Amino acid sequence: MIVTLLTDYGREDEFVGVCHGVIVGIAPEARVIDITHGIPRFDVRRGALSLRDALPFMPKGVHVAVVDPQVGTQRRAVAVLCNDGRVLVGPDNGLLSLAWELSGGIDLAVDITRSPHRLEPVSATFHGRDLFAPVAAHLAAGAEVADAGTPVEAEALVRIELPTPQRDGEELVAHVLTVDGYGNVILDASHDDLAGTDMTLGGHVELKARDGTHGATFVTTFADVEAGKAILYEDASRMLAIAVNRGSAAEELDLAPDTEVRLRPR
Repeated sequence: MIVTLLTDYGREDEFVGVCHGVIVGIAPEARVIDITHGIPRFDVRRGALSLRDALPFMPKGVHVAVVDPQVGTQRRAVAVLCNDGRVLVGPDNGLLSLAWELSGGIDLAVDITRSPHRLEPVSATFHGRDLFAPVAAHLAAGAEVADAGTPVEAEALVRIELPTPQRDGEELVAHVLTVDGYGNVILDASHDDLAGTDMTLGGHVELKARDGTHGATFVTTFADVEAGKAILYEDASRMLAIAVNRGSAAEELDLAPDTEVRLRPR
């Protein structure tokens, strides 16, 4: 039985270890895999993107995600059975939505706020310990999703809406989705969006963002250019991304989430 964890808890406090302890205390045979606990604090979209990108490489199981700036409020807590058999557990704030789309959509969703599997008393500020971890552990141990809470219509769940790339003449208009720990900038465009733009591997690309215009080379990997040079490349999730070899594209090119980036052959 597999339980994965993704949170914005960091590693400085005991929160992650406590969640591990709760899961294993309920389901001793569970194998707990930490996807990451380094999601920037309260960044629900970053968490949703990381969960979506990690799931294809995780064994099917119960996948817990906690990036929950509204913990303790009236927001729902949910467990979602996906059509591919995965189960997602977390707050109903859009955090799970990209993952269930990738997993073939929703077969069943339940509100677990008052789940019979939760720990009592439930803290208003640590639902990871008292709600999400114990529910996930019971589900991993064989409990039915339908018995973990009350049914919720799939259409009622919160979804994250991502920007989409567009064509404007010979330009591809993309947007920054996120910035990774190296300062590499991931866009909302994929390799397929380059069709018909005349931007080809090995060619030079003009990047226009905010008030600046920058040159880059469309290459396969970072070391294909000299240190300090900018590149356009396809990342491990097959999305277009911008990097500076041995530097931070986000800092050096002044790029941040939601920034519009216009790409064209140079």
